[in-house]
Amino acid sequence: MGTDPEEVKLPRDAAYWASQVETLRVSRVPTGAINLNVEGRQVVGPLQGFGQLWERTYRVRLPGLALTAVEVMEIWKKNFPTFMPPGQRFYPVMGKLEPGQLILINASVGMPVSTGVMVLYADDESFTLMTPQGHPESGWNTFSVSRADDGCIICQIQSLARANDPLYELGFRLMGASIQEKIWVHVLTKLAERFHVNGVVQSYKTCLDPRLQWSEARNIWQNAAIRTMLYMLCAPLRLLFPVRLLRRIPPDTVLVVRQESSKVEVITSSSDEGESELQATASPVEKDEPEEG
Repeated sequence: MGTDPEEVKLPRDAAYWASQVETLRVSRVPTGAINLNVEGRQVVGPLQGFGQLWERTYRVRLPGLALTAVEVMEIWKKNFPTFMPPGQRFYPVMGKLEPGQLILINASVGMPVSTGVMVLYADDESFTLMTPQGHPESGWNTFSVSRADDGCIICQIQSLARANDPLYELGFRLMGASIQEKIWVHVLTKLAERFHVNGVVQSYKTCLDPRLQWSEARNIWQNAAIRTMLYMLCAPLRLLFPVRLLRRIPPDTVLVVRQESSKVEVITSSSDEGESELQATASPVEKDEPEEG
């Protein structure tokens, strides 16, 4: 007897996983965040990276804590950006760490990087963040809380990732790996302090694959650090040309600039929608008229 497709049961943890998407879409930009190198990118795992494959684990014990693992994780999720060190700014797009949600990142790993991550998985005791194309790493980080056999709460961060391209691989070997380690040690230390525990963070790392994947060297084209630097260098040009809506206009759109005495209007027209006016105007600077003597 055949099975009705509508009766096929989903996995028990299906609600905890993000829906499959071809490319990432940023629905809103939190105040203070820079939205770069996320929109239109695909998420990538360890197979799509260039550098050596590393598994890194950071762990802190919270002895004597009366809270459950679920309660600790709830606090961790809710305050996730606040545990980051200065200069590493994380902006959950929708304010919550839920499957499929995005986090914009404006950080520094030796040089400024604007990128993001997607919440791949999230349940009551853990969540996993997956990187997009151009991110320093290709892979994911899993944040979890559990109770050990002796009853002690353990908070853990575990990453499985490669450097995304040759430039990032070089950076990780020179200083990036130590910077990354300091970031996650800081996060767990601050998390322990949140519960009034002077925690000692233990770290472990294992190289699972020492080979370089030269077939992925082309990933450097989407390097978020390079693109962020170019974005910053072009800041003076953006001040001279402040009509930011131009970047959202479809490529097949014809632009018409109409100038009047009081303002400059940008008009768009396309074969599908006809002529439509964007809400983008620029008023010229009025000069003071000389007073008549």
